[in-house]
This record gives sequence, structure tokens and C-alpha cells, in this order.
Amino acid sequence: MRIIVFIFLVVSATAGWAQGIAPYLDDSKPIEERVEDALSRMTLAEKIAVIHAQSKFSSPGVKRLGIPEYWMSDGPHGVRPETMWDAWDQAGWSNDSVVAFPALTCLAATWNPEVAEEYGNAVAEEALYRKKNMMLGPGVNIFRTPLNGRNFEYMGEDPYLASRLAVPYIKGLQKNGVSACVKHFCLNNNEINRHTTNVILSERALHEIYLPAFKAAVQEAHTWGIMGSYNLWKNHHNCHNPFLLNDILKREWKYDGVVVSDWGGAHDTDESIKYGLDMEYGTHTDGMDMNVANDYEKYYLAKPYRDAIVSRRFGMKELNEKVRRVLRLFFRTSMNRNKGFGSLCSEAHYATARKIGEEGVVLLQNNNNILPVNTDKVKKILVVGENAIKMMTIGGGSSKLKAQNEESPLEGVRSRFGKTATVDFARGYTSIVNGSGGIISEQTRVIKGVDMKEKRSNEVLRQEAVEKAKAADLVLFFGGLNKHRHQDTENSDRKDYELPYNQNELVEALLQVNKNIVFVNISGNCMALPWAKRVPAILQAWYLGSESGKIIASVLAGDVNPSGKLPYTWGQKLTDYGAHALNAYPGVKRPTQDIYDEEYKEDIYVGYRWIDKEKVKPLFSFGHGLSYTTFKMGKVIADKNEMTENGSITFTVNVRNTGKVAGAEVVQLYISDLQSSVNRPLKELKGFKKVFLQPGESKDVTITIDKSALSFYDERLHDWTAEPGEFEALVGNAADNIVAKTKFRLN
Repeated sequence: MRIIVFIFLVVSATAGWAQGIAPYLDDSKPIEERVEDALSRMTLAEKIAVIHAQSKFSSPGVKRLGIPEYWMSDGPHGVRPETMWDAWDQAGWSNDSVVAFPALTCLAATWNPEVAEEYGNAVAEEALYRKKNMMLGPGVNIFRTPLNGRNFEYMGEDPYLASRLAVPYIKGLQKNGVSACVKHFCLNNNEINRHTTNVILSERALHEIYLPAFKAAVQEAHTWGIMGSYNLWKNHHNCHNPFLLNDILKREWKYDGVVVSDWGGAHDTDESIKYGLDMEYGTHTDGMDMNVANDYEKYYLAKPYRDAIVSRRFGMKELNEKVRRVLRLFFRTSMNRNKGFGSLCSEAHYATARKIGEEGVVLLQNNNNILPVNTDKVKKILVVGENAIKMMTIGGGSSKLKAQNEESPLEGVRSRFGKTATVDFARGYTSIVNGSGGIISEQTRVIKGVDMKEKRSNEVLRQEAVEKAKAADLVLFFGGLNKHRHQDTENSDRKDYELPYNQNELVEALLQVNKNIVFVNISGNCMALPWAKRVPAILQAWYLGSESGKIIASVLAGDVNPSGKLPYTWGQKLTDYGAHALNAYPGVKRPTQDIYDEEYKEDIYVGYRWIDKEKVKPLFSFGHGLSYTTFKMGKVIADKNEMTENGSITFTVNVRNTGKVAGAEVVQLYISDLQSSVNRPLKELKGFKKVFLQPGESKDVTITIDKSALSFYDERLHDWTAEPGEFEALVGNAADNIVAKTKFRLN
């Protein structure tokens, strides 16, 4: 009886408390009701405050109303180390180390949406522990040119593939109460002149190639944040662009989240007010100066906006709409009492990082089955290359991380093979010039006993590697790019399509004395490999983060059967890409303005679409990736041969593991329009599924499409159209390896 009375009193007291608090604090009420209540209580100064930064990565909230500061962090590969309040320098904390997850190119190469959700969930848990409310990512800009320094942060060349992986990543983040901020919206496809490039392209190319991943993020994943891009479209910067933000994002797509400026992406008060920007960060100078008490008051959406309202040049309509969106974000994240506490550097997070990497590494070539390494025969291994010892989590711009641990490829090889073979090392080449790392001091420090400083020339290093290679049973060459300027990094593009630092000369010299070479390419981009046909094996290993060494060694040893597929086309030369074949990069400077007009002359023909149209033979095709086992796909069978207006068709193909080890294959479904009234690509990816099979096992894989998979963007109607007629479904395991076809009609 006493227990019953006690419960009654507790419930009564709780109900009374809920009735007595302000509605905006009661998270049992609908968010829109809370938003309107909080908005009605805010002063003009408080409204202005929440729509611009108070530090590098925070805005002030509303202290008077009990709404806390709002904190963001760069991503998407992990939570960035803490920075100074007003400066980019690291704050020097000792407890902000994190797990570094593989770069998003690696995630795209998994072709596995389930892994993408695990990725987002793990990053969110680390963000929660670090008290971050929004992660600035994922990035979904399209791989248009392999020179783009930021391709490693994105998900490849195909809008459908990027969409299918971005959606679960965002859901994984946001189910934890951490907002995604999908970037960079949009047409941010090169880093050179990124603040001053005005993109010119067809409406069709915009909607078919460059918008679908963003649209899926909004309409399927319901992302709470979108980051505008630095570049211009239709002569308006994309952080305040009336056509992009107001017309497409907010009116057409019904987006209810916030638009965050890229750091320094806002340029004008009036345009920021009118053209869709909700939260302004990183504008010109930060912190304190000699003339004002608070330099953040100089932001375009700060004192200039408040003055415009006080002078009645603008009313409250636009401001209230921005604040509604910001409050909605607060109630979804920082004011969400149901979110967890998170965890940092847990065993589960390291396991997730390994899983992403192991599924994303791509075996590009494996002549004579040189891989996996035969430990019974290989007794002397020579590891060559600076990338075997170089930390790859600390550069690259905003994606740099302070990893709790990063196991190098050399460490991974020694740990895995050291008991059965001797493992020697020769640097072979260096990116260090006169002892300088070229980008940040961490690049030159002593890392786990390896001094990154190097004063020997590439010629001397090459000779050392050649001499050691003469006695080796196997040479593991770790090459590719790094995150120095003009490599894979923010704010600069590559200068050419070649391997840097005299690596080609080194490979050629090694081939003269040892034919058993495995080239492990570490990069987020592709490049010319003139010796490719003479090197037995090539492995694309991306930037794999904390577990790099373990992941690569496991694949080399065969402990893990590689199942990654390329998310972009790997051309033999730069002109294998439409943007370069048509001389449509990087833009032409206007005579009287510091603006570069860049016309996307290749239109919708990006990546494999261009390859098919021009009948170009790439080095490695989009979707390509080998395995240590073999698979056989049967005929593709459709459940019907006609699709109605609102109907669908399901395609089934049997896949059998015909080899001796367990592995995974990716069934890729492409659609070809055989009777179109407009020019269309020969085929377009419209479905895929990854299937895991034991030796001898077979499974039926089903992929269902509807009319949207048959549609193109009709510029006459300014809408999507699917024309009645004949189509063909093509099934294979790469864009250049179609093994089954079947025709059907749309009525």
C-alpha cells in the first residue's frame, strides 16, 4: 500500500512539474509547438545571436531561456580535435583523441549501405561524448575530375551510389541526436579558385548528376543540416543563392532544416537575409580586434542585420523564419533529453573502422594470383615507400584528426608476417623538402620511432630500395598520394595526373631487379600508372584511418577477402575524363572581375557515362574490384516484362561462389533506355546489392526498380519524365563487365 501511494505521489508531482514549465522546455510536446513558443519569448538581440557564430565552431544559444550553446565539429571521418576559441590552432587538450575512420571514398567502395549506417552511428557516439551537436558531413559532391583535392572526402562519380550510402550514414548519425550537415551544396567539384568559380551547366546535368545525393539526404534521410558551398551558380554564391536554397532546397524539396554557411562562405548581408542562409560561420575575422568589443558582431547576419531591422530596411519575417529553423535544430539535438552520452575510442568503434576498411579496399589487379601472400614460400619481404610509415590522419584540411592510434602499413605488415618472414624497409622516395613536411609540423615529427625528416635525395633513396629488392621474395610498394598541398587536401587541386615524388622511376627501377611487386596505392584519387601491366598486383587502399596497418595486412594475407568496388572510373590518362577531354576545367577568368566561369561542357556524361559515350577504355572501370575467390552470375529474370505508370519490376539473378574461399560480390544493375527522344547515357546505375557467400554457396539476389529508375530530367517541363517504350536491364559486377541482360517495356 505504501509503494502504491509513493508511486501516485511521484507521478502527480511529475505531471504538475510538466504543466508548470514553459512549453518550449517540455520535450513531450510537438517540436513545432515548442519552436513557436520559444520564438515568441526571444528578443531581437537573442534572435540575431543564434544565427551566427560566437567562436570558430559554436553559436551562443539563449542563456536567458535555458537554451545552451550549440557546438559543431568538422567531419566526416571522425571528430576534429578541439581548436582555440578564435583561432584555427589546436587547443592542446589531452582528452580529444578519437578513432579515425576510413575516408568516405573507402565507404563508397564498400557498396554496402548497412556499413554506412554503422559508420554514421559510430561517429555520432564519439561526437556525443565530445559534446558536439552537429557533425559537418558527410560530403556528397560528385567526382568530376581526378585533380580535385577533396575527392577523398566524397563518395565517387555516380549520384545513385552516393545517394544510397549517404542516406544510411545520415540516419546513423541522427538517430543518436547528432545532426548531419551534408556538404557542400552544391557544384563544389574542384578546390582551385573555389571561392570565385561560377559554374555554368545545363539544368538537366544539375538535376541528374549533381543534386540527387543532396535530394536523397533531404527527402529520404531528412537531414537536419545542409552546408552551402563556396562557389557560385548563376552568379550567386551558394551560401546565399536564391535559386539553389530558396527555390530548390526549401520550396521544391520542402527542406525544414538549417542552411549553414561554409566557413567564410557568406559575402553580403542583404543576400544572406533574402537568399536562404540560416546560420553564418567563419566569416572574415574572428574574435577580438582594436575597434570592437566582439569581432563576431561584424558578421553579415550580426550587427549589420540588426541595424537593417532597426532602420526598417528589413522586417522580422525573414529573421523569424531563420530562427524557427535554428530552434528546430536545437530541439532535435542539443535540447533533446533522450540522446545518449556517447562513447570515445571504444573497441566497437575500432571494429567498425576495420570493417569499413576491409570491405572498402579494392583489389584492382592480381596477375598469377600473387595475392594473398603465400607465407610458405615468401620468407623475405621488402616494404618500400614513404606511405608505409606516414600518418595520413593529420593532414588534408578540415578532415584532419587527432587519432588516438594510427597503425602504419609497415607496422601492420611486420605484425602479420614477422613470424614467418623477415620484413625489411626502404623509404624509396620522400615528399619532404629540406626537412620540411610541407603542410603541418606533425608531418615531420618522429612517429613511433620513425623519424619522418629526410635529407637524402630521391636518387639515393631509390638506389637503397633497389639494392634491398634484389634479395627479396616479395616487394610491397606503398605509394600513391598524401595530404600535402596539391595532393589530396582541401584548398588546392593536384597539378597533374601523375604519381608524385618520382615514384614511377622507382617502380621501373624495382622491376629491373624484382618482378614480384605488389603496388598498394594510398590515396582518395586515381592517377596514371604507366607500368600497370607489368606489376602483378595493384591494391587500392584509400586513407584507412586508425586501423590502416591491420586492414591492409589482413587483405594482403588473405585473412580478409577483398570485396571493394571502385566508386569512380580510373582513367589511363587525364583526357579519359570529359572535363579534361573538352578542356572544361578549371574555368576562365573574367576580364574585369575575380570570377572564373567554369562550364561543365561534358554535361551529364561524367565518369562511366563519358567512357561509354566516347568508347574509351579506362585502366579500371567504375564498379571494378577483384576477389580471392570467383563468382558466377546466372541469367537475369524479371518478374514481369512491362512496367505500369505506378508499378515496379523486380529483377532476380543467381550468384554462386565458385571458388574455394568465402567472399562477397556486388551485383550491379544498370538501365538502358532504348527508345528515348533525348540523348541519354548508354547505361546508368539504378540498383546494387552486396552478397556474402561461402564456397559453393549460391543465392538469388533481387533488385526492384520503379519508374524513377527510367526517368530523365526534361528541361522543357522542368521536371522528371519517363517515356513509354523499351528499356534494357543490364547486370554485372562492373560497368565494363555486363554478364546478363533482359528487355522490358514501360507502358
